[in-house]
Amino acid sequence: MSAVSDLPTQATLRRLRRFGVRPDRELGQNFLIDSNILGVIERAAELHGDDVVLEIGGGVGVLSEHLAERVAHVHVVEIDTRLREALLDATEPHGNVSVHWADAMTMDLGALRPPPTKVVANLPYGIAAGVLLRTIEELPGVGLWVAMAQREVGERLAAAPGSGAYGTPSVIAQLACEVHVVRAIPRGVFHPVPNVDSVLVSLRRRAAGEPASRAPGEATSGAPGSTPAVRALVAGAFAHRRKTLARSLALSGRAPGRSRDQVREALEQLGHPADVRAERLAPEEFRALARLLGL
Repeated sequence: MSAVSDLPTQATLRRLRRFGVRPDRELGQNFLIDSNILGVIERAAELHGDDVVLEIGGGVGVLSEHLAERVAHVHVVEIDTRLREALLDATEPHGNVSVHWADAMTMDLGALRPPPTKVVANLPYGIAAGVLLRTIEELPGVGLWVAMAQREVGERLAAAPGSGAYGTPSVIAQLACEVHVVRAIPRGVFHPVPNVDSVLVSLRRRAAGEPASRAPGEATSGAPGSTPAVRALVAGAFAHRRKTLARSLALSGRAPGRSRDQVREALEQLGHPADVRAERLAPEEFRALARLLGL
């Protein structure tokens, strides 16, 4: 019997064995081995023939080749050059795939051509939240994200005001997007089996003028997403989340030139007690707070 016939039939396991790849847990590598999940991802991502997809964390290419057969172009970003032979084995048969050997957290995403319209990925655990927020900010042409991520990350991005998971990532993501946890993903669909649970999370960019969740009567600014000043304000508000929002901002220095009394007064104008904590404000209220403070 030939060595080739001894290889597993599933693409991921076959490439791992053929090219001698050992997953690196420090890089958060848990490769997808259940091909049924590819269909789940495809449906959630609403793939069309004219889509340009950015995949972060190409691994050994099982999702890459699935995408390539269904969309106009796929940008695959992979940092681990040990995977070169396995990933190119999957992608080289497809002329509509560009492989970028780079760190998705530092590469120039805006230079990708053609520019991405969707992000579809099995994200490495360590960068999931950061890279999603970065693509929201730096890729304005992306309208839909569908990603597998650690359950804690997905639930944090989709968390509602007042919940324990609600924080800076929740606000920044929800100011720009409608965020939903699509479904839980069983641990057994990955190799190696991770020590944490995963979810499939969807983020759909809001249209201009469409507000994020807000208190009744609160006006929208008419612009989706957030400015650097709003992002700094949100980060400062949650920097000391056991303290009041006004106190946290004072300690963090993220509302420069604004006193604690000015912040307290602005919060009261929004209909909140002066001593409210950050987790009580809806995403749109942070943008309104920045506007009242002149940030």
